[in-house]
Amino acid sequence: MAFMDSEKNRLSGRLSRYAQVGTNVGGIAAKMAGSRLLGLDIDRQSNAAELASALGTLKGPLMKVAQLLATIPDAIPPEYAAELTQLQSDAPPMGWAFVKRRMTAELGAGWQKKFKSFEHKPAAAASLGQVHKAVSLDGAPLACKLQYPDMESAVEADLRQLQVIFAVHRRLGAVIDTTEIAKEIGARVREELDYIREARHMALYAGFFADEPTIRVPELVAGFSTRRLLTMGWLDGAKLLAYKDRGLDERNRLAAAMFKAWWYPFSHFGVIHGDPHLGNYTVFEEGGRPAGINLLDYGCIRIFPPAFVSGVIDLYHGLREDDRDRVVSAYEQWGFRNLTHELIDILNIWAIFIYGPLLEDRVRSIAAGVSPAQYGRKQAFAVHRALKEKGPVTVPREFVFMDRAAIGLGGVFLHLRAEMNFYRLFNEQIEAYDEAVLAARQKAALDTAGIAIAAGG
Repeated sequence: MAFMDSEKNRLSGRLSRYAQVGTNVGGIAAKMAGSRLLGLDIDRQSNAAELASALGTLKGPLMKVAQLLATIPDAIPPEYAAELTQLQSDAPPMGWAFVKRRMTAELGAGWQKKFKSFEHKPAAAASLGQVHKAVSLDGAPLACKLQYPDMESAVEADLRQLQVIFAVHRRLGAVIDTTEIAKEIGARVREELDYIREARHMALYAGFFADEPTIRVPELVAGFSTRRLLTMGWLDGAKLLAYKDRGLDERNRLAAAMFKAWWYPFSHFGVIHGDPHLGNYTVFEEGGRPAGINLLDYGCIRIFPPAFVSGVIDLYHGLREDDRDRVVSAYEQWGFRNLTHELIDILNIWAIFIYGPLLEDRVRSIAAGVSPAQYGRKQAFAVHRALKEKGPVTVPREFVFMDRAAIGLGGVFLHLRAEMNFYRLFNEQIEAYDEAVLAARQKAALDTAGIAIAAGG
């Protein structure tokens, strides 16, 4: 285990990461700041494309963070958001020599004898690690998720550069205070490095959906899992986009499963999957027809205080009943402070967009005439423009992954061209909601899974 200890925040790894990321981000930040100082107009479109190109070459968390920021109105300039949403999370895989060294560090010498087979080439590669398919000695198919080396150094370097991006944007007249956003992103990204925690998240979701036929969760192989290696049962499935041209009933079945996979844990346990990215789930079939979804990744799980869940539901009821006092109270439960009537009206632009499909008791699409890449863009621009006059506003940290989940799910429903009664789906999840009941249920579930909530969220 000395190898693992020496790797943690290794100076050489950190300096290398600072050099690589700092050159890319720092150069662009200097150009932005310099133009501001000299009173020049900067070509943001060109600058945004340059930044996206730089980030797209990196293996690490900054690209994932950039995509997340692109969903929050004015967290970064809109030109940057447009470019960063195009980034893909697939990364070039690491070679077999790397895999052997890493597996030896995690499972010890002779690790290959613990498997009947272990594929040399990864089945998937992403920002923090890669997945290899294997077979256990008793013939069970396995997925081994192996973290890249020096990722703790990479995360710290990337988070430092994120602060640079935020600082420059504030100097350019940002209308959203990103202080709490930065704290939330830092906490969640650091959590993603801990595969022991992810294993507990997976156990949590296995409990949520043990009796749900349309949602499958992998089974943990505890003896073959460490802080940087997560071994689980392999779930066969196809990419969701392979079903976008199927019949409406089949597309709706998958959309309904996605809806439940995200909103059931939130409304009943105060837990949400913060990254509904297309690579984080696949579709399984029964009888040649799509039957449901496999949830594959549990690194980005957010656990909310019960009072925040109440605020989300109160905001829904306040909007539906046009109850201004309840809307204001809900925003305060979320953590917004010092709200004026003008700021509340601006926040409602975004809230009505997010909640809109849930407010109408009819079959409909999630949005009409909008591509997945454009989902929310128009409303984000409206919020930005309004806050330029009435802002700024500090966004509470809990908002970050709620917003990410809503935008991500909306994109999925648009890809599937789903047409459903979202009002009824949502009300099924919040029927008979009680904060005290959720609090007790949440505590029991977290205790069973062995999950502790860090101070400050």
